[in-house]
Amino acid sequence: MTNQFAVYPSLAGKTVIITGGASGIGAEMVKAFAQQKSKIGIIDMDIEGARKLANEFDAEIACAECDLRDIDQLKSAVAKLADEIGPASVLVNNAARDDRHNWEDVTPEYFDERVATNMRHQFFAIQAVAPAMIEMGGGSIINMGSNSWWEAGGGFPAYTTSKAAIHGLTRTMARDLGEHRIRVNAVVPGWIMTDRQKELWATPETLEAHRKRQCLPDLIEPVYVARMVVFLASDDAAMCTASNYMVEAGSI
Repeated sequence: MTNQFAVYPSLAGKTVIITGGASGIGAEMVKAFAQQKSKIGIIDMDIEGARKLANEFDAEIACAECDLRDIDQLKSAVAKLADEIGPASVLVNNAARDDRHNWEDVTPEYFDERVATNMRHQFFAIQAVAPAMIEMGGGSIINMGSNSWWEAGGGFPAYTTSKAAIHGLTRTMARDLGEHRIRVNAVVPGWIMTDRQKELWATPETLEAHRKRQCLPDLIEPVYVARMVVFLASDDAAMCTASNYMVEAGSI
């Protein structure tokens, strides 16, 4: 397929913060917003990877090193980026890790760490950026959900539980922030063919089984998730909030 990437004039010059933007789907989002001439803030533990990525684009991109499990670090990172490129009009809560684990082996400590890695920071990132969005008169927050729990996927219960909770967070924050014209939505990726997925779990057998589950025959590249996120960040989505936007080729 040959696809053209839409241009949204409303995103030019706007500040966009992307957590986990140094690699995978997040890196594709950085590229997509750079093409929109947005100002981009990357929050990631891999600061060298983030800086290397930033140098690939002719765009205003700032990077902040942060372990998102440490909420004080997260708040400091948001403040640092606001000082460098201005307060965020758009927040993309992208960072997560879908490490596999056996339910019988999960300890309370591991469960809490998985929640901190995959869900808790999304709330506190919203809390950190929302005051400036309120002052600016609006904004867009996009939380990354997952097809895993919709499909009743097994093998990582702490991850799927965290991802399911994001949809509750999305809807309640859409209600709490809606009066300030701040939109809050969730994007639901299917099985996205990032390098990590290809290296760890994508075998000919698993890919063929997943193709059969999807309505569409093509495997999903990260760019398609980025395109949905860019749309939801733009003024074209001004009346979209409290909803889930699926990018899963009909697998759910």
